[in-house]
Amino acid sequence: MAPIPITIVTGFLGSGKTTLLLNLLPQLRAANPSYRLALLKNEFGDVAIDSQLAASSAVSGVQELLNGCICCNLVGQLAPALTELRDTVHPDRIVIETSGSAFPATLAIEVNRIARETGGQYVLDGVVSVIDVENWAGYEDTSYTARVQARYTDMIIFNKWEACGERRFDEVRDRVGDLEVDIAWVKSDKGRVPVDVIFGIDGALAHTLTEDSLPTQDTSNGHSHSHQSEVEVLSVALQGPPTATVDPTKLMQLLKSAEKEEVYRIKSVLTTLPSGVSNSDTNEAISKLPDDPSLPTRYILNWAFGRWTFTPIEKVIGEHNSSDGILLRMTLILARYESTKWKKRLEAGGLVELNDVEPGELTVTKIA
Repeated sequence: MAPIPITIVTGFLGSGKTTLLLNLLPQLRAANPSYRLALLKNEFGDVAIDSQLAASSAVSGVQELLNGCICCNLVGQLAPALTELRDTVHPDRIVIETSGSAFPATLAIEVNRIARETGGQYVLDGVVSVIDVENWAGYEDTSYTARVQARYTDMIIFNKWEACGERRFDEVRDRVGDLEVDIAWVKSDKGRVPVDVIFGIDGALAHTLTEDSLPTQDTSNGHSHSHQSEVEVLSVALQGPPTATVDPTKLMQLLKSAEKEEVYRIKSVLTTLPSGVSNSDTNEAISKLPDDPSLPTRYILNWAFGRWTFTPIEKVIGEHNSSDGILLRMTLILARYESTKWKKRLEAGGLVELNDVEPGELTVTKIA
């Protein structure tokens, strides 16, 4: 049996990794309607949000590793997760999408080790790093992780460059050039890249990475955990009566008021009224809206650097147990030293509340 190719997709928070992958699906299905793409998703926080978005978009199988880093404290779960996808989905390819803090080099080494120990059941096709052109020039200065992700890769995809212009794009290219590595690159078209560019890299770097390839500050288990301390994470839950909904006006105020220097990502699964929410791009309508806008609808919310989208969850898909039955589960990924302020701000009220007279039960917990 031919080995299952594995592609690692990495990139700092909000760079557009999940959107890039979802844009591959129509291309794959157009070429082969029976193509089975499996996703192994490592998410910040304790709520499976991006993986539910992928599942609702016809990814054949999804496994999630929550609340940790796939390249260090969750690395032992990688082999069992790959085995389950192999046995239950029988995929043509597996994509490993890392959290925004993961180091691609240590993950590539682990995949190569698993491939050897399973007698060649898998083969690492390559490591792809997604760079958010609009914001990378800023957080690259303070994030060791962002620099390493851009260096230890087979291909860089420059994303979200359209709103910045060629000058900013050239600046980011120059910053990548300062890393003194010769890496193939491509510009996305609003998050879309031809599937043949991403799959079939046969990455030479991925195949040759060893423990000696890692940065000198890495420790015995691949690297220090300091990269996770570059961000802080809040987990939010809002509970109430089964007929209640999240107040859309106050939620939209949260999305509009969050400063991208303080908040990197807001991800949520929630129930609210369609008439009260909209995407940040007013020209981009929310898809699959119910015929009656007065009916409560379950949404996946994705916010990154001041832009956001709402995606309805189809009831036939089913929901992950990390959010099922709860009116709102939310993960906020924040810059360092911002979690205390944002915890107090959320608990003070006025941003995450129910539509009803009753306030509901709000819980805000710092988990990283």
